[in-house]
Amino acid sequence: MSSPSKHLILASASPRRADLLRQLGLAFEVIPSEIPEVLPPGPVKEAVTALALAKARAVARLAGPAVVLGADTAVVLAGEAFGKPESPEDARRMLRALRGREHEVITGVALVEVPAGREETAAVVSRVLMREYSEAEIDAYVASREPFDKAGAYAVQAAGGALVARVDGCYTNVVGLPLTTTRRLLVGSGMRICVGGTRPPARDEQV
Repeated sequence: MSSPSKHLILASASPRRADLLRQLGLAFEVIPSEIPEVLPPGPVKEAVTALALAKARAVARLAGPAVVLGADTAVVLAGEAFGKPESPEDARRMLRALRGREHEVITGVALVEVPAGREETAAVVSRVLMREYSEAEIDAYVASREPFDKAGAYAVQAAGGALVARVDGCYTNVVGLPLTTTRRLLVGSGMRICVGGTRPPARDEQV
């Protein structure tokens, strides 16, 4: 039977993930994982899921009784995973590569329950088509400094949304946390989520 007393921990420093998680109407604590955000070798879908699980496990080792939520997002263009840009020129490189093309945004989500040790994971894929934006638009966007903590060097929910032509699939996945999948995992772990007290659910997701 679900219980409202379970302690939920978000193993991420991302303010975007915290904002999205609040839409489920749950109280939670933020304890960022300290592990490096480096994808392990292998297919990106499996790699982001493995990294999300590693983040959740790292925080779970420090936590008391809790449900720990980890997530990791990658932008993938023609098989190449784009992480967060390391410099303005790296951000420009990513934005030029993405311009006028469709890419995938893949988020791995993981739950670890303490002390039961139960683990659940999922991965969600959305497809994003970028506009044929100009070099001047790239320069202005990079100068805003918004790209620097974003996978793929853009934020669809902020000024970077002006660079996007279309999103196919789950929008909140592109922001950083697929809410329908996250809700399903949390309910499966015994968290009680009151639908009437939340915003409308995210669009259908591809899992």
